[in-house]
Amino acid sequence: MSFSHRIRNYYEQMVAEEILRQFEKLGRDKDGGVMADIACVALNRLPPRYIRYEVDMAFYMSPDELVSMKNNIVQTVSAAIDFVGQHTREDDSDDDIV
Repeated sequence: MSFSHRIRNYYEQMVAEEILRQFEKLGRDKDGGVMADIACVALNRLPPRYIRYEVDMAFYMSPDELVSMKNNIVQTVSAAIDFVGQHTREDDSDDDIV
């Protein structure tokens, strides 16, 4: 039995929520392919924080660390949105995936 399905990067959910928040604020359509690209760029720019349970981070992180982490996510997602916007291909489509 693999144990990998029991661990995840704490940032994944927070980045996804921040992408949705920023898309709503900007009035952008929620294009799943573009949002996935933005998530990948953002997550690759953030340090990994692997957890088994959500409570693990809440228990070990101070309130100041959480605020700092959230601010970092906001800035990183914003930069990732800009990056993906500047590097989107005309023919980019999830239909091309084999």
